[in-house]
Amino acid sequence: MHGTRKILPEARRLRGDYRTDARRLLLLSAWSLAVGLIGGFAAIVLLRLIALITHLAYTGSVGWSLSAPDPRHWGWPSILIPAVGGLLVGLIARFGTDKIRGHGIPEAIQTILEDRSVMDGKVAVLKPIASAVTIGTGGPFGAEGPIIMTGGALGSLLAQRLAVTARERRTLLVAGAAAGMAATFGSPISATLLAVELLLFEWSPRSFVPVAAASVVAYAVRLGFYGSAPVFGGGAVLPWPQLSWLVAAAALGVVAGVASGLLTKAVYLVEDLYRRLPIHWMWWPAIGGLAVGLIGFFVPQALSVGYPVIRALDAGQILPLLALTILVAKTVVWILALSSGTSGGVLAPLLMIGGAIGALLGPVMPGHVAGLWATVGMAALLGGTMRAPFTATIFALETTHDWTVALPVFLASVLSTAVTVAWIPRSILTEKVARRGVHVAREYEVAPFERWSVEQAMLLWPPTGTVTLGRQPVELAPEAAAAQPDIIPVVDDQGTFVGAARLADAVAAGSAGISRAALRGVPKVAAAMRLADAVSAMASDGVAAALVEGPGGVPVGWLPLAATLGAFQSTWRDEHVAERVLRTTLAAREETLPEASPP
Repeated sequence: MHGTRKILPEARRLRGDYRTDARRLLLLSAWSLAVGLIGGFAAIVLLRLIALITHLAYTGSVGWSLSAPDPRHWGWPSILIPAVGGLLVGLIARFGTDKIRGHGIPEAIQTILEDRSVMDGKVAVLKPIASAVTIGTGGPFGAEGPIIMTGGALGSLLAQRLAVTARERRTLLVAGAAAGMAATFGSPISATLLAVELLLFEWSPRSFVPVAAASVVAYAVRLGFYGSAPVFGGGAVLPWPQLSWLVAAAALGVVAGVASGLLTKAVYLVEDLYRRLPIHWMWWPAIGGLAVGLIGFFVPQALSVGYPVIRALDAGQILPLLALTILVAKTVVWILALSSGTSGGVLAPLLMIGGAIGALLGPVMPGHVAGLWATVGMAALLGGTMRAPFTATIFALETTHDWTVALPVFLASVLSTAVTVAWIPRSILTEKVARRGVHVAREYEVAPFERWSVEQAMLLWPPTGTVTLGRQPVELAPEAAAAQPDIIPVVDDQGTFVGAARLADAVAAGSAGISRAALRGVPKVAAAMRLADAVSAMASDGVAAALVEGPGGVPVGWLPLAATLGAFQSTWRDEHVAERVLRTTLAAREETLPEASPP
């Protein structure tokens, strides 16, 4: 249909690598600095509030530093403390906003996908309060999920006061979320990677540069309060190079992948059981809290954020039997509490569970260094459960400063992610959103419309079916024309383009009425443009075709919307048709992969 053509000189002048407007990028980065500052201080406030509630609940004193809850201080009545905290959270969710329920990250994803990154101001106030109550009364969660939601809400609120696009508002929301994580853990690089792997839904300087700026500013805020010491200590040094370490890391990655899948399935299995209870969901966090209090009384290491326990695991200070106890207790209380819909994060619990797995296997691993394998285990479980291996790798290194273990940590994280991707369709984060009817696509690739130029898809000028004013229209029966919705060009007797008409309308109108059937305002696009720009122009004008012009405004082609499908057909072929390119025989060999059908 396209015929033989040569590449027009203009087609070589394509736009740059990215769709980035320098002025808007600088402006957005400047706003992100403010978001990072706000998000950083919000994280500090949340951590101090958690510490205060923990001290009040478990010792009856005032304190501002994070500490492990001590249920033995009050004796048996302390079993009820997490239940009381759960009840308060249930009341806040019911009479405040139910958006405070859950991990934090799934709620941010849903806001981005469904609400054009517009968050309710109540979330910025009630989410940190509810999370501080949950964690401070012993809830087995980390502060990162709530602060991601809180920082995102603050970024969204600022963006709502500015004249920005929906994409830019999303960037500021995510900048606030990343700032909260960077200030909580002192991990600006992994916070930026988390944004890219989970929240931005694109890989572009227009988004990750502002997010990175906010993360660094938030980290600077943390430096002023806590200094530069790693959150989880360090000390695991890898004797390098040894092949056995990589083999062991790969095996631990597979184990962590299996554990990630089981944890994800267990969380939603228990959530389904909660849904069967004949009571309002407001009471569920109190039920989960009662289980947390009961188990936490005997294994206090399973309560609250657990940062001291994670440090001890990473330092190799916990023996295998205690690691097994922590593994079982933390897993049970976390699943029971998280499934109840209370407010809390998933990162810290996954770190503790993964670290316990690594410490438990440490004695049989090369070097017998429990701390090293705890670090590898916590990164692998985090990467597999959240399906964010790059985030997990850099996070483990930033929070421990154990940079010598980078390769084993990365290998384990990637293999853990591979196991969960091959086993279960969605992660622990996206499953929650999917249950609300929102599909989350996690694969990033360049869209076909971005890879193809207009010239690659257009029909040569004048295309078949051109209608000429004052002459008999193209010979086509009305019933045949009705089956072809394509828009065709209309020219005058001199061949000058004057408009376009639907093919069926042109045939029905005849030569006398063709001028009335012609549509005006058909966009004109350059042959060198990306298909994405051309289709955008069509959508803006509300028509399904465009005239393609070459140098000097001379028509060189016609682009009906149907012709753009060639880009998708090419992509489908690249993905589903297997070819033997280097052949031993003269015959070509092609094979369509199973379960594939042409679009």
